[in-house]
Amino acid sequence: MRFYALILLAGLLLTGCSSNAPSGQQQKAPAEPAKPAADANRAETGRVAFQRMYVAARGWARDAMPVGLESTPTKEFPGKDGKAGVWRGTFGSATRQAMKPFVWSGINSEDTPTPGINPGSEDSFNSSNISTRPFDFNYLKIDSDKAYEIAQAHGGKEFLAKNKDANIRYTLSFDGRNNQLRWIVSMESASAKARPLTVILDATSGKFLKKG
Repeated sequence: MRFYALILLAGLLLTGCSSNAPSGQQQKAPAEPAKPAADANRAETGRVAFQRMYVAARGWARDAMPVGLESTPTKEFPGKDGKAGVWRGTFGSATRQAMKPFVWSGINSEDTPTPGINPGSEDSFNSSNISTRPFDFNYLKIDSDKAYEIAQAHGGKEFLAKNKDANIRYTLSFDGRNNQLRWIVSMESASAKARPLTVILDATSGKFLKKG
């Protein structure tokens, strides 16, 4: 018994020695894991944001169809180059007889929705209503960055040169009377020094339609 007790005592002493730091040195605490860097704010074109919301809308209703899309200019992304940090898409479902908005946000701030896809509340929907008639996503051939270029060539370049603080809003809607998907590019001076400029174009062909 005494022999086994001596062996056990020797083992405990060895364990204690190996766990102690060398003489004159303090044992260092384990390093904390690095914190992940905060995601940088980002902007997207209308089609890219719309596609992401479309996936979420199909999760809400299998027959969900696009009804409209609109950007929200922000301080970080006022809408230049056809990109925005916040987009709001609306989708309709004939089986549910309901319409539901989804918001994509790429901005992390108190004044904008949480980054990612944010669903809204349902509203009544009638697919035969001209003002909310759904359209095939394949009609959207011209993205908002190209719409910006077309608007630039029809008064936008001069407007932005005179109004450096301008905000640009992009609205995509289906014109049921003319069976046409349209981009409406609206430029407005933040200081209201100039009358707003609106350029309308065909979102399928890119053809300039009118301005006002």
